[in-house]
Amino acid sequence: MIKNLKNIASIALIALAISSCSKTKDAPLVNEPQQEKNDKVYNYIRSLGFPSSSIVDLGTEYMVEEDISFPKNMDVPVTDGSPKLEQYYTGTLVSPANAANIKVFVDPSMASMNAEITSAIAQWNAVAGSALNFSIVAAAPYDIRITNVNLGNGVCGSGTFPSGGRAGNLIRINKAYIAGNSFAQRARTICHEFGHNISFRHTNWAAIGESSAINVPGVGGTDALSIMNGGQCGSGATVLSVKDKAATAALY
Repeated sequence: MIKNLKNIASIALIALAISSCSKTKDAPLVNEPQQEKNDKVYNYIRSLGFPSSSIVDLGTEYMVEEDISFPKNMDVPVTDGSPKLEQYYTGTLVSPANAANIKVFVDPSMASMNAEITSAIAQWNAVAGSALNFSIVAAAPYDIRITNVNLGNGVCGSGTFPSGGRAGNLIRINKAYIAGNSFAQRARTICHEFGHNISFRHTNWAAIGESSAINVPGVGGTDALSIMNGGQCGSGATVLSVKDKAATAALY
């Protein structure tokens, strides 16, 4: 009887060992490289001075301050790893060669706002002392795609920052939400998002509770007339201010 019990115990141990090996072999693998890339994007956002409380995880992207999008698969600009205080611009610019010919593709969903888009582009192209130039193209290849997306109430649009020497590649406009705004205000929203695509941050950083900011070189102080003030959809300045133009000329 004892011998039989020993045999049964041995069989049970062997079965347990086989079962344990099977679980280990079949356990799902963690996609470490993707997680690491996502963390790099999050850390990059923090390095720009955005507090963790302002970073919203939307699954495939992080959204900051309701209108600045960071895709999780974006190429993160190479930095020295040290934290940076919040700036009027990200510190990462569109390269001179690319800035001179930024191609914009208007998605069919935005065709009804072609005039507003053209108006917004004309403002950036007209800045004296700047080599920055946007142009609308009918098909790929392009640098920026502008499209209509329902971003919910209170969010008028979103843009992306430059990466790899190229302009941020996407602008999303909440067309239904801004439809009731004046033509000038609709164009203003689009013009504002183009500013993010070429690296500009919100000028009124202090008033909307952001961290301390570093000025664009040679252009100091806040500016109530800046088109890059955040939180002013439907009520903000509709043209680039003197300081907006000076900052653009300083960077480009």
